[in-house]
Amino acid sequence: MLTVNGRRYHKPKQTTVVVCVDGCEPDYVGQAVAAGQMPWMQATLVHGTALHAEGVIPSFTNPNNVSIVTGVPPSMHGICGNYLFDPETQREVMMNDPKWLRAPTIFAAMTQAGVSVAIITAKDKLRRLLGHGLQQGICFSAEKADQCNALEHGIEGVLELVDRPLPAVYSADLSEFVFASALALLRADRGGLKRPDILYLSTTDYIQHKYAPGSLEAHDFYRMLDQYLSELEAMGCVIAVTADHGMNAKIAMDGKPDVIYLQDWLDEAMGAGKVRAILPITDPYVVHHAALGSFATLYLQPGMDAMRLRERLQGLRGMERVLLKAEAALAFELPADRIGDLVCLSERFTVIGTSKTRHDLSGLDVPLRSHGGISEQRVPLIVNRAISGLDPNRRWRNFDAFDLALNHAQ
Repeated sequence: MLTVNGRRYHKPKQTTVVVCVDGCEPDYVGQAVAAGQMPWMQATLVHGTALHAEGVIPSFTNPNNVSIVTGVPPSMHGICGNYLFDPETQREVMMNDPKWLRAPTIFAAMTQAGVSVAIITAKDKLRRLLGHGLQQGICFSAEKADQCNALEHGIEGVLELVDRPLPAVYSADLSEFVFASALALLRADRGGLKRPDILYLSTTDYIQHKYAPGSLEAHDFYRMLDQYLSELEAMGCVIAVTADHGMNAKIAMDGKPDVIYLQDWLDEAMGAGKVRAILPITDPYVVHHAALGSFATLYLQPGMDAMRLRERLQGLRGMERVLLKAEAALAFELPADRIGDLVCLSERFTVIGTSKTRHDLSGLDVPLRSHGGISEQRVPLIVNRAISGLDPNRRWRNFDAFDLALNHAQ
């Protein structure tokens, strides 16, 4: 067995696939199964293991994917958003660089032990974080599959291998390319390309940001997902399916985004420049969410009364919780040095922005759907093997996926 971040993992006896379905609110699965769109999933819910789990807060892509692949919360691995304010440099930066990682991944330990690993992400923003420390493994994104080379990605000629064109970033095809790539790797028979023992597949939430559970477009996506999972199972794979976060409509009764423009409010209430609002949802792909999510962190100038500001913020319509730094770090297992002085979480149907002029809503061709808060923390955790003795009432986490897949399902 290998010990990674205080947790022990068996090496895989069978090819093991862990899937993070980006934005997979459990209702997507329930609606698709009820509509007969996911026959593999319907059978797996009966004969496998189906649990409700919680992701980490903030319920964003980077912290949750990194939690899944390290087996621990952000307080240990350090990735607390897609984006943060760096107090040392006084700059707002993306958390894509492995320098922000404070814990090794399960993949790094597995490849050091001789296990063959392949990581395929939809968007390139995750690739370097997930692949950090990987030795002789494969790690590439569907977004830049045409740019793969053996030195950096462990593979080349991906488009030829998968026999599909490069997908558009804002499309369901980006996620399908991830699954098609996984099947191609498992079926590959060419020199130097070893069949992976472990695959980690991470999709994009393009569909979930645009379409609600039960919609025709959502059904199309989950029918596609179900078919690929069925093919992976037919190849003998142990499969664990979870998600990084859920998804909710974030609109008022008029159908328009329900936004707390927090920086505007802070500048008016406290004085311009006194408090800096940071939105950790921010990433290079803002067309479908306009950088609006349900989590924000605030940096106060020295000497300001955090308790008094907290009380005022808690009274804003649509604000669910406002926590001091120490409270938020404890409640949500976050690194205290990376979350500012106050943490704000908005209610289910509300998002937080900075200034109204900084958010371009022109790309929203459907009512806003987004994530980041407590209301998007619930996710599925499903394994295609029956595992006995599990307590369905314990607090399962999405980062228990590798433990279940490697230690209990084989």
